[in-house]
Amino acid sequence: MNYTKTNNIAGWACFVIATLSYILTLEPSVSFWDCGEFIASALRMQVVHQPGAPLFLMIQRFFSIFAGGDLTQVAWWMNVGSAVASGATILFLFWTITALAKKVLIKPGEAVSTGNMVSIIGAGLVGALAYTYSDSFWFSAVESEVYALSSLFTAIVFWAILKWEAHADEPRADRWLLFIAYIMGLSIGIHLLNLLTIPALAFVYYFKRYKTHTTSGMFKTFLIGCLILGIIQYGVIQYLVSFGAYFDLFFVNTLGLGFGTGVLFFAVLLIGALVWAIRYSIKHQHKILNLSLLSLVLIIFGYASFAMIIIRAKADPNLNNSDPDNAFSFLSYLNREQYGDRPLLFGPNFNSEKVGIEEGKTLYRKGNEKYESAGKKTDYKYDSTTPLPRMYSDQGGHPEFYKEWMRLADDQKPTLIHNVGFLFSYQIGYMYMRYFFWNFVGRQNDEQGQGSNFEGNWITGIKAIDAARLGNQDNLPPSIKDSNAHNKFYGLPLILGLIGIFWHFKRDAKNAGIVGLLFFFTGVAIVLYLNQKPLEPRERDYAYAGSFYAYAIWIGLGVIALREWVFKKLSPAAGAGIAVVVGLLAGPVIMAAEGWDDHDRSTKMVAHDIAYDYLQSCAPNAIIFTYGDNDTYPLWYIQEVENVRPDVRIVNLSLFDTDWYINGMKQKQNESAPLPISMKAEQYVQGVRDVMYYQDYKIAQSQELKDVVDFLLSDAEEAKISLQDGSKTNFIPTKKLKMTVNPDEVISSGTVPAAQRDRIAPEIDWTFNKNYVTKGTLAMFDILAHNQWKRPIYFATTVPSEQFNGLDNYLYNEGLALRLMPFKPDTTAAARGELVNTDAMYEHVMNRFKWGNMTTAKYLDPQSSDDTFIMTSMFNNLISALIREGRTADALKAVAKYEQVIPKRFYSMNSVIGKYYMAENLYTLKQTEKANALVRSTADFIKKELTYLADVSQSKNSLNGSQHVQRGLYIFNMMIQATAVNNQKQLNAQLEKDFMALQSRFAMYFSE
Repeated sequence: MNYTKTNNIAGWACFVIATLSYILTLEPSVSFWDCGEFIASALRMQVVHQPGAPLFLMIQRFFSIFAGGDLTQVAWWMNVGSAVASGATILFLFWTITALAKKVLIKPGEAVSTGNMVSIIGAGLVGALAYTYSDSFWFSAVESEVYALSSLFTAIVFWAILKWEAHADEPRADRWLLFIAYIMGLSIGIHLLNLLTIPALAFVYYFKRYKTHTTSGMFKTFLIGCLILGIIQYGVIQYLVSFGAYFDLFFVNTLGLGFGTGVLFFAVLLIGALVWAIRYSIKHQHKILNLSLLSLVLIIFGYASFAMIIIRAKADPNLNNSDPDNAFSFLSYLNREQYGDRPLLFGPNFNSEKVGIEEGKTLYRKGNEKYESAGKKTDYKYDSTTPLPRMYSDQGGHPEFYKEWMRLADDQKPTLIHNVGFLFSYQIGYMYMRYFFWNFVGRQNDEQGQGSNFEGNWITGIKAIDAARLGNQDNLPPSIKDSNAHNKFYGLPLILGLIGIFWHFKRDAKNAGIVGLLFFFTGVAIVLYLNQKPLEPRERDYAYAGSFYAYAIWIGLGVIALREWVFKKLSPAAGAGIAVVVGLLAGPVIMAAEGWDDHDRSTKMVAHDIAYDYLQSCAPNAIIFTYGDNDTYPLWYIQEVENVRPDVRIVNLSLFDTDWYINGMKQKQNESAPLPISMKAEQYVQGVRDVMYYQDYKIAQSQELKDVVDFLLSDAEEAKISLQDGSKTNFIPTKKLKMTVNPDEVISSGTVPAAQRDRIAPEIDWTFNKNYVTKGTLAMFDILAHNQWKRPIYFATTVPSEQFNGLDNYLYNEGLALRLMPFKPDTTAAARGELVNTDAMYEHVMNRFKWGNMTTAKYLDPQSSDDTFIMTSMFNNLISALIREGRTADALKAVAKYEQVIPKRFYSMNSVIGKYYMAENLYTLKQTEKANALVRSTADFIKKELTYLADVSQSKNSLNGSQHVQRGLYIFNMMIQATAVNNQKQLNAQLEKDFMALQSRFAMYFSE
């Protein structure tokens, strides 16, 4: 009883410590990436991106109740939900470690001595608290994302199998296995990572139920565990829905019954079959069959949380990703068809030639009366393929990255050896082991790493090792030395875990192997399954948190190894006590001390405020086109949750190529009227007008956009061309487009003030910038053609310029959004980025915008620090415009505002450009001393960064970070010119001297 009580109290103490740590450091509002979508969807029970997380949304909706009607506190309380779930994860981790430790140290029926109790409880404390303060888990614990709750379910499942093992010989002990099945079913409604525990669970069952353990038995157990994983992953999650969908297809299309009747029939058939099978297993005393069937039923029960997705999709909420309101759209939603496939076992290399198209299964969509064909699923045929294709992507800069990473010649085709080499060196070495070392060795900084030696690497903190690996540690640049994420653990948690591994395998190889399986399947197995492309938009360490969880178990067990191996000459109690203290210092204490400052988001409001600013950049009843996650999801949050600017319609161009998203845009949302889209649903459904190619008809004159839209929507034969597969599709016959402008319309709508009537162009004339039109582009053209300037139209400043579709000369900056204006084009100003609606932008920046506590926040994560560069560019645009218009006093006020709200700190080489242009503006405003000071600080930053890069390049005999070097030298040269023009001779001379020294160090790498 004493041990049990102590174990319970210590476990709950870990829960309290962890939960309080997370609550103290959690973000007070919305975070970047998926959090905005999740919070908005949880509050209003909407449908998130594929494959959904319905149970997560329902649990987070519960936490929102504590906001008590204060909508500004909803995000904070949902973040608390993640903190509590993460604290509970630590609780179950503690009990898991103590259970494993007790199995080794205490024989059945033996009393727990004081020394063993200290060892066991101490092991739990060290391991659990080490995971508490591990980098990746801490990151997810303080924001409203699925990974905190997913980790909790993983922890519960692994703890529960140990509870079953401890009570397996008692009557009704298998209820623990049924409990695990139900938890797994529920976890599907959060994230699928929980399923990766199954192979480890299978071995716990095998070792307990079978007294003789053979190699063949363990091999069979491994295969059975993988089979069960596959049955749930594919059989339950996908094929149950697939069977239901094809039953519905038969009932609707063949029998003529209503939508959903086939699904209902299949559900009744499935329930009947399961009931019969369970009764059969009971009648014939098939215990394993009965347990399997009951487990399957409970998994399906838990999986039933996805009913929420269909129910809410039928309600047509504002956020209704994929609109999965019928059997086939729901199946597509679960299969993540929106994201495409990645080859796993066989596939092409990045430079394999496409030689044809291979048709797959028929795709179906819901029609008015029956299911209709939406075409065939297609895939390319290639002239060559390879086993284990790891270098397969031909997108973006991926081919160049592959060639540089693996040192391939331009025309060289990768072999199997190259692909395996990329798997081990990049996918495992860089994109898994680097993250692993972050958590247990130390971290260089939090700049996203793309393979360089100075961004986002792990670091031991031991000079000799790091100097050899990363360059001269005594000459660290500010982007590393001044980073909050420059965490030096000295490898102590790693060493403690390695000691724990050796001890565990020596003392209890079977259970050590089980933990090892958990470690493998939640780490390297995910790497193999994801087959990650290079140049990811963000770090992906959160996907491997389960692997770090398993390693934390060994960190805890390392305490017992210390007692037995290092302090064995002391009394058991004294040795255990000292080992626990050493373990705490080497693990949780140093991890918390080093990691607190780069996980404390408690004062940061950047994601919240920049979302507010995007919407405040827009005139009433506006339409704003966005593109990426971080210029969309926070906007969804602040509009859907806090009801900020409900009149603005947010249109995400990344989703605009789907029929379901266009359908949503044609509906009223909040206080925003439907968009002026004239297309009928049958004209843009899936499989219709997905892509329409450009055919040059040598049309000399620009064509009215409305006429081009009508042509693209026409079903006439002359409006279509034949494709290779024999089908026909529309095409665009010209890129020369125009919209005739009625000055009275644009003035009466408020688009242009009457005083600026002479600036209005008779027509907007532009050249479309692509060789194809997607249905999303068609929808945008439809809006432009039929809007008649009634609603202001904006593009977020972060939208890639190619998505402007050639309208660049008519987009005027009003803050964080570019407004489409019917002004006579000034191509010179447009090329320089000088198109500004100065009055509107000045009002927004000076009086409306919020600034996210950028200057006072304890920590800015990489995305937030990147946004300081966006804000700096915005200030530069405004100040430059004011200077051009002779508004010097207003320009000085804008400078003062900039100095008040934007950090002076340089976060990375990306920030130097904005600082330089600010210095140029200061020179123009005769603020010479301020300009000189800014030039000096910019030059000092660049000099330290490039000196470090030169040291690293010299040690490796190859240039590392060429883009940074080129940017730094370019800005240095520009500052030399600026100081010369402004007659700052002394500063100019110093800059020239420093520039020559830096240039000489890189000359060998840039020689002709």
